[in-house]
Amino acid sequence: MKIEKRWIVSFAIISITAITALFWKNEEIAPNINEFLSEDKIVGADVAWILTASGLVLLMTPGLSFFYGGMVRQKNVISTMLQSFIALGVISIFWVVIGFSLSFGESLGFTINGIHYGIIGNPFSYPFFTKVGSLPHKDLAPTIPFILFALFQMKFAVITPALITGSFAERVRFISYLVFMVLFSLFIYCPLCHMIWYPDGLLNKYFGIKDFAGGTVVHMSAGFAALAGALFLGKRKNLDHQPSNIPFVILGTGMLWFGWFGFNAGSALAANATAAMAFGTTTIASGAAMITWIFFDRINGRKVSAMGACIGAVVGLVAITPAAGFISISESIFVGFISAVVSNLIMNWKKLKKIDDTLDVFACHGVGGIMGMILTAILAHGKNASLLHGGFSVFFHHMTALILVSLFTFFGAILLYKITDFIIPLRVSEDSEKIGLDLSQHGENLTI
Repeated sequence: MKIEKRWIVSFAIISITAITALFWKNEEIAPNINEFLSEDKIVGADVAWILTASGLVLLMTPGLSFFYGGMVRQKNVISTMLQSFIALGVISIFWVVIGFSLSFGESLGFTINGIHYGIIGNPFSYPFFTKVGSLPHKDLAPTIPFILFALFQMKFAVITPALITGSFAERVRFISYLVFMVLFSLFIYCPLCHMIWYPDGLLNKYFGIKDFAGGTVVHMSAGFAALAGALFLGKRKNLDHQPSNIPFVILGTGMLWFGWFGFNAGSALAANATAAMAFGTTTIASGAAMITWIFFDRINGRKVSAMGACIGAVVGLVAITPAAGFISISESIFVGFISAVVSNLIMNWKKLKKIDDTLDVFACHGVGGIMGMILTAILAHGKNASLLHGGFSVFFHHMTALILVSLFTFFGAILLYKITDFIIPLRVSEDSEKIGLDLSQHGENLTI
């Protein structure tokens, strides 16, 4: 079999990375004492919880692979699942080499009236996890080892590009997707992460954006990139299909729901009352959304379905993510309810149906993220923290940032799809699509 140059280049990149890592001398670079605290500041309970939460968030990516894999046709199950699962390898390495530095390194941006606003992190702050060790970081994670914070955040970076895959499932070339995944993380996820979660980040420091666990950073960015992907790749040749394995979808939903406790409650970065509240709002919002979805389907003439229940549950999880640590349990019921209604309406909107977003990623994650951002700006507790608590300026800033993030992620993704397509064509051939990506891309076949 003839080996294509693209695979030789890919192997060369991982080879160079591995050899560089072998000779990289982290121990020769001492951490800045003004940046880190002493080891005695570590709180054991916080370490135990964030270790657990990190494992829970990692579980979400294989959960997503089952969730998506069960929704596609049998001839595309393996390829769809692998597109999610492979992110555990690709983005983990990317995160260690440069992604963490770009996301949480020293701010590079601009200064106005003596105040600095960061756009992206310095890529030379923590390359190959330089200075990322056992000491806690003064500003980012003062009670846990910095390495644990970096690994916890890595799981968020992993699942974000994996979420996008549902929009172009059944028609994307695997190697092209790998290229896009890295470009998306480099040029969209990392800057957005820095601007919202880094203390000096533009959207954090100037706009005061509240995003407790990633409604904007993860779900809005993935949702708009998914919409861009569906538009760029165009429709599948055959749109008429039934999900191959509903039990896979149910299993994936259960894994996602379980992992989401780490996603949201872990974002408190401590074993405290905020984590407990986020734990509660997460499951209650999801439960409310699941029930709302199936009831709303029924009053619109659609049957109560397992697929609907699962999609509703995930929409609730998405919507509560930015608000999880800022609102009450009772308010989370409303968040789940209204987000499920809006997402359901958008998913069944005839104009959106004309776009072949295979697994309705935008309607679930994009719209769910938007709803979460809006509701956080309305409901978040604290003096002047939201619209209902005297914070009109906070609400205005959130709406402004919502527009900016939407434009940045959508048009940024369009540009990255064009760049990827120029390097390696994104769409598989018509014959490959017809026989299915499992065989044409991977030489494997699902036997049930």
